[in-house]
Amino acid sequence: MKALADEIIKGRRLTREDDLSVFLEADLDSLCEGADSIRQALCGDRVDLCSIINGRGGRCSENCKFCAQSAHHHTNCEEYGFLDQDSLLEGCAHAWKNGVDRYSIVTAGRTMEGEDLEKALEAYEAMHQEYPDIQLCASHGLMKEEDLKRLVQAGVTMYHANVETARRYFPEICTTHTYEDKLSEIRKAKNAGLHICSGGILGMGETWQDRIDMAVELSELEVSSIPLNFLIPIPGTPLEGVTPLKPEEILRIVAIFRYLNPDTDIRVAAGRNYFSDGGEALFKAGANATITGDMLTTVGNNTAQDRAMLTKLGFQIKKERKDESEQ
Repeated sequence: MKALADEIIKGRRLTREDDLSVFLEADLDSLCEGADSIRQALCGDRVDLCSIINGRGGRCSENCKFCAQSAHHHTNCEEYGFLDQDSLLEGCAHAWKNGVDRYSIVTAGRTMEGEDLEKALEAYEAMHQEYPDIQLCASHGLMKEEDLKRLVQAGVTMYHANVETARRYFPEICTTHTYEDKLSEIRKAKNAGLHICSGGILGMGETWQDRIDMAVELSELEVSSIPLNFLIPIPGTPLEGVTPLKPEEILRIVAIFRYLNPDTDIRVAAGRNYFSDGGEALFKAGANATITGDMLTTVGNNTAQDRAMLTKLGFQIKKERKDESEQ
């Protein structure tokens, strides 16, 4: 795999026309070493940290099988309307002080519009004004392009719209919207001037070929960030009985996504708890970004743990700010 990694570092890019079965046959250690060398050469040692706040919880009209917040499932998740601006600003301040690179508001529901949209825009404007050096990311479903442009005007730089899985497998996971709806949203967000954060959830019953197809699709879409979640089966969802992926499978997935998206942020998200050490090996298999702190409905490492782990591994991370006098 070293030879292939060297070719990628020198400029080769793999496509659907290549024989990608090599990734499934390769020795895992060799595969991860190659992926790590690509990450070092093309992305450097900087790790991008993102913190998420769930800005509106539960009662989602969509029927995504993995999600605790869908109204179609019975998970007893907390339900609440759009958070007040003070709560959102408090979360942003906490992320800023902890040296987090970007702060993302995520809302349950098919879209964001009306009064909630106006509240969100006001919150983004306030956060951008008070903490201009933290990047703002939004995740509000299938929005109109004119509303996406308003997000840009409010200070948002990145839009999150997961493809979730491969095109072939998507209808097995969700039927209330389509894979093409996802691609359309990504195109609209790009047209609005936003960078794109798009990945999905692995371990939902898809095949290895589906995983490769998903990685290739994201390469073709030229997204800036690929969050990789590894399914944590949630009681009350249709996927509650799915057997979780093994750590070895997760490492192979991360490495594959690095080979196929060599200069993109590969962002490990939910599922790091499958590694007893918080997932150190993931950052030696091609990952160079992560979600840190409290997750949406599952808990990952807190930021202090992540900072200690990444520093030990030799990565560079943004400095902490202990008080606002350092702003």
